[in-house]
Amino acid sequence: MFTGIVQGIACVTRVRKKKDFSILTLSMAEDMLNNLVTGASIAVNGCCLTVTSINGLQVTFDVMQETLRVTNLNLLQEGDEVNVERAARFGDEIGGHQLSGHILSMAKVVERHESENNCTLWLSLPKVIAAYIFHKGYIAIDGVSLTIGEVKADRFCVGLIPETLSRTILVNRKINDYVNIEVDTQTQVLVDTVTRLMQEKQN
Repeated sequence: MFTGIVQGIACVTRVRKKKDFSILTLSMAEDMLNNLVTGASIAVNGCCLTVTSINGLQVTFDVMQETLRVTNLNLLQEGDEVNVERAARFGDEIGGHQLSGHILSMAKVVERHESENNCTLWLSLPKVIAAYIFHKGYIAIDGVSLTIGEVKADRFCVGLIPETLSRTILVNRKINDYVNIEVDTQTQVLVDTVTRLMQEKQN
């Protein structure tokens, strides 16, 4: 489980691509490696990955075919930066909202508006997530817990405060970039359950 409170930014130092498979190596800050062991889970741009090896500050992960298909990890190149969060422990403060690290879809940045103390990102609204996107609902974008703003037929927006911009890679997200989307699990379960019950009633 994760919280959507990004703990750091890591740099991609190596990407080894194979058929329907990728090996990703990140250079992580020393303070994020405390008690880290192989087999541990880390959210990378919001996607839950398992640590396969640790060599100094270099941490390696295997990325499977389905993950490459639905996330922006398939677009990463050496030198890129990613958001990282260690798995939450029992008793930790949940500053964002509960996340599984299971990305449902990507969305494209279609607009970016900035003022002195605010930034608003408008994102495309893929059909696969449309039913779960509500005004004031929870969402995670590249692993960052955010509140949904305005929702239109083909897009929705989120607001980014200066603290979020200073601590995450969202500060550099620009038009046509793809971001990872995890919808709120409780919202997803509720919507799917109501939809199923309504379909059963109609039948």
